[in-house]
Amino acid sequence: MKKISKHLIAFAILALLVLPIVHVSAQSLDYGANYVNNGLGNSLQTGDPRTIIAKIINFALGFLGVIAVALILYGGFKWMTAAGNEEKVTEAKKLLGAGIIGLIIILAAWAIASFVIGAIYNQTMGA
Repeated sequence: MKKISKHLIAFAILALLVLPIVHVSAQSLDYGANYVNNGLGNSLQTGDPRTIIAKIINFALGFLGVIAVALILYGGFKWMTAAGNEEKVTEAKKLLGAGIIGLIIILAAWAIASFVIGAIYNQTMGA
């Protein structure tokens, strides 16, 4: 019974995540290109490719950062609800460690990407 309820909950969450995508694609067949373009301030048509790539990298790393923080929060929640069970505490510690390591990697990737993009931008602009 527990497996069935877990599967139903997972299916409901997945359906809630997919429903807006299906709704938007049913309204228009541009596959979200206008939404992305408007969200980037129409920079896809008139913007510099370097700034577009920088925005895409920042968005992707920001999204990964949110996932890492959510993983840390989930690990903390599991630890709080472990009720002294050593197996659950060990699993929660692993989740916390993985989330923290992931966050460190994401921050390092952001720093490297910012440095490289800044260096490329300065070299090509003649600054």
